[in-house]
Amino acid sequence: MRLADLEHIIRASCQHLGQDQIIIIGSQSILGTYNEYELPDESTMSVEADVVPIFDDANESQSTFLDGGIGEFSPFHQLHGYYAQGVGRHTATLPEN
Repeated sequence: MRLADLEHIIRASCQHLGQDQIIIIGSQSILGTYNEYELPDESTMSVEADVVPIFDDANESQSTFLDGGIGEFSPFHQLHGYYAQGVGRHTATLPEN
């Protein structure tokens, strides 16, 4: 995945969810900090970006909705070759301190 692909996923995710912000976590979040040409090839090999909806309920229904719309095996994935993986806020955990 390249930065342009990630930007497309961000726009599509916001539009699909009807939200103006989302959070990108996981390996593709590095594209928000470094130019893709500064990174090893392995860091841009993924075809999915982990997307956390800003506004979601305890059942993470918005994450599930995102998966259904532009997630793996969706028409979006088939057309573009990459997709959004809807994940909940508790997916990413950090160590204490």
